[in-house]
Amino acid sequence: MSQFSEHNFKDEKALVRVDFNVPLDEHFNITDDTRMRAAVPTIKKILNDGGSVILMSHLGRPKNGPEEKFSLKHIVPHLKKLLGDTEVLFANDSVGTDAQQKSIALKPGEVLLLENLRFHKEEEKGNEEFAKQLSELGDVYVNDAFGTAHRAHASTAVIAQFFPADKKMFGLLMNAEVSNAEKVLHSSEKPFTAILGGAKVSDKIEIIENLLKKANNIIIGGGMAYTFLKAQGKEIGSSLCEEDKLDMANDILSKAKEQNVNFLLPVDSVIANKFAEDADTQTVDNDHIEKGWMGLDIGPKSIDLFSKKIMESKTILWNGPMGVFEMKKFQAGTKAIAEAIAKATENGAYSLVGGGDSVAAVNEFDLADKVSYVSTGGGALLEYFEGKELPGIKAIKE
Repeated sequence: MSQFSEHNFKDEKALVRVDFNVPLDEHFNITDDTRMRAAVPTIKKILNDGGSVILMSHLGRPKNGPEEKFSLKHIVPHLKKLLGDTEVLFANDSVGTDAQQKSIALKPGEVLLLENLRFHKEEEKGNEEFAKQLSELGDVYVNDAFGTAHRAHASTAVIAQFFPADKKMFGLLMNAEVSNAEKVLHSSEKPFTAILGGAKVSDKIEIIENLLKKANNIIIGGGMAYTFLKAQGKEIGSSLCEEDKLDMANDILSKAKEQNVNFLLPVDSVIANKFAEDADTQTVDNDHIEKGWMGLDIGPKSIDLFSKKIMESKTILWNGPMGVFEMKKFQAGTKAIAEAIAKATENGAYSLVGGGDSVAAVNEFDLADKVSYVSTGGGALLEYFEGKELPGIKAIKE
């Protein structure tokens, strides 16, 4: 594998896998361009060297071939703007005559965006022939799509075998994602605190098990906390609970004890009589939540407890909100935790925030630039922290 920053792309056509899977509204306006902005430095470096760029990405989950609402042509005007009015051409397919002719004619300094890769079933199947056709469009392969690195698709993993070692590499974003994740997982300064939220224990079981070997403190918030509380024999009212995961929760609690990991659960909750913005609310200790009431955020004592632990930390990983932060009434916990992480970072801690909801939270509270790194790869980051080898990373390193 070659180092992107040291490679000179002069007169080369770089085939770059980006993650332009951005949300569009019904008028095809982009509602969040974070992923596109994240790819700009990689594209600009290639253009500044005197190379040209062929971009490939997926968008959404088209079921049967081309669909208007999943066409990448909708993002061309915004991409032009992000690249400072660079010429952005568009190919109406990712393989075939139009894509071939436009890539052959591409001049240094120009960008060509291919149509949605997932309009071909072969992409997700990891079809070798499809990957080979894509590979023929460029001289160099650059994978800059960390968000899809956990999928063994044609454009993210299979394609790499058609390029020699010095002509395949990670882009700047992928490099940053991998090195930041590795820093947390393999060379974290202690005390290392992992903060996990979200609805279900079952979604986070593997990451918790892997982090028990690495972290000093694991803080649990969000809906999944109530499964642990119930496992401890507490009354949780109508709070979210995975009844079939109570034994697993107890198993995690005893493993944490054995391995001397501080496993912190919320001690109080903001509870509501229904799952709605206009619900009646009260704050109670978590020993006994009455029937008909559900916990939708952590309470002030939990905020205090968790914030103190965060302030003592040197490395912080945050994945998942503390409550239903989309509703104003239940966002105090998530906001306070985000602020504590920002403050700890200011005091010299290293903080990595990843996973859709946590990223949305730091953006909403204007704290994205107050943490060390915000990851663009939700599922990929989770699988990385579960200890899995990601196909998109493996294919470049081989």
